[in-house]
Amino acid sequence: MSEYIISCCSTADLTAEHFTERDIHYICFHFELDGKEYPDDLGQSISFEDFYGQMAKGAMTRTSQVGVGEYVEYFESFLKEGKDVLHLTLSSGISGTLNSATIARDQLKEKYPERKLYVVDSLAASSGFGLLTNKLADLRDQGMGIDELYEWVIEHRLECQHWFFVSDLSYLVRGGRVSKVAGTIGSVLNICPLMNVDYQGHLIVRSKVRGKSAVMKAQVQKMIELAENGADYDGDCYISNSACYEDARKVADMVEEAFPKLKGKVKIYSIGTTIGSHTGPGTVALFFWGNKRLD
Repeated sequence: MSEYIISCCSTADLTAEHFTERDIHYICFHFELDGKEYPDDLGQSISFEDFYGQMAKGAMTRTSQVGVGEYVEYFESFLKEGKDVLHLTLSSGISGTLNSATIARDQLKEKYPERKLYVVDSLAASSGFGLLTNKLADLRDQGMGIDELYEWVIEHRLECQHWFFVSDLSYLVRGGRVSKVAGTIGSVLNICPLMNVDYQGHLIVRSKVRGKSAVMKAQVQKMIELAENGADYDGDCYISNSACYEDARKVADMVEEAFPKLKGKVKIYSIGTTIGSHTGPGTVALFFWGNKRLD
């Protein structure tokens, strides 16, 4: 076991089994589904099938981040055992949870001055956040100490590329990310926006592509353009999806064909209830290591 803890938010959208296997700890966001509150606990309290099924039937969702008090209790459970902590938060361009975690860290510094508690803005989301966290576990297992690991993640976090598309614009309209007029026109024209997470951790629409088949090709093309070592990319590749596994599988097949040196097969995960509350069903997100995000 490590002498320090690697930690993240549940919005890293891997599986509970994966986090246990890699000795990565996580703290849960919260969400409401038609007024009933649940923890965003990686599909354990409510299955992703049920969650997205209810959304498709019109159920309303609302999300809430981890509070300062929750962070204090969570971090202290490790500090009082003599463990140092490196915690990554969901991108500050998407959520204010970084602020809550930072306040909790500052409060605990006074009580545990001998302990190290690093709080890092991942500038990442969903399984891209998971890809980054998993890399830290690799480096920890290779013997990297917490100070060096903190410096590494600050230097390399923007090399984690995120490219995704949304095939149902109604949820982006509902959340105010797309205007009603643009959403109506986009639906009529069968527009699937290709989006990414920029260098500040914000979700940005990069192009408006007509048709799901075309946007999948555009998504994989971005990986061809940006992946580390180009077509010789030999790192991990993750995909997350919201109730559209067949679409995710098609993208994974395209990636595996284009990148024969991948580190194993593409790993496909579900988009969790926090991110999924805003994207709705029909989102496929592709994550890989590549050029540093500069815009």
